[in-house]
Amino acid sequence: MMEDAVRFDVLDDTIAVITLNRPETRNCLSAPVRDGLAQAWSRFERDARLRIAILTGSGEVFCAGGDLKEMVDTAMSVPPRDMFALPYDTVELTKPTIAAVNGAAFAGGWMIAQACDLCVASTSARFAVTEVKVGRSSPWASPLIHMIPQRVMMEILLTGRPITAQRAYEIGLVNRLAEPEELLQCAIDLAREILKGAPLSVKAARETVMLATEMGRSAALAAARAASELCYHSDDAQEGPLAFSEKRSPRWRGR
Repeated sequence: MMEDAVRFDVLDDTIAVITLNRPETRNCLSAPVRDGLAQAWSRFERDARLRIAILTGSGEVFCAGGDLKEMVDTAMSVPPRDMFALPYDTVELTKPTIAAVNGAAFAGGWMIAQACDLCVASTSARFAVTEVKVGRSSPWASPLIHMIPQRVMMEILLTGRPITAQRAYEIGLVNRLAEPEELLQCAIDLAREILKGAPLSVKAARETVMLATEMGRSAALAAARAASELCYHSDDAQEGPLAFSEKRSPRWRGR
């Protein structure tokens, strides 16, 4: 466990819980938090036992965004490409991730929640891309077009106005809603549900979704078939049907 700007906890030997731990500054993405996140994602990816990660925030705010004071002090213009440790973008990850949004996810907070594969939100959470209100920009928001309708995305980016967790759920940005005190358990339950699946099958499923967002129909089908070869030829591909026929739980080996 890292008791610093970012905490790293392990549940069931398979789930990493990564917690932004600067509630006094609304978990903004200051240099210590950015460094802690980069280290946490690296640790998660390198540990073969860990199969899924949950990202959340301590206190009542998930993440208020970038450190505006730092931006003023450094006269920052375009942020360096590697400034933020974004899953599947500036950070290479091969495993699924879940954002557990416990409060405001504004600007950079929305950015890191959006980067995760799945999102569970507290009923009191709020989301906003506020860059237009402070003269900045949000190029990282472009993948939203694969998540929510165009006109909804347009309004969110042009107005910078926050939306509620319920609205985020309605437009498909959030997978599940939970009461504040049940949020982390809701994310853990979702993680455990995913972990019931064969590891290589989960990996292939995730890759299929991402390939489908990057390519046209025919190209995505071909790429997804190739990405599934390892899964089809694995021991687990034989174990699954055998366990079903023997009316028992499968014993996944991840190979």
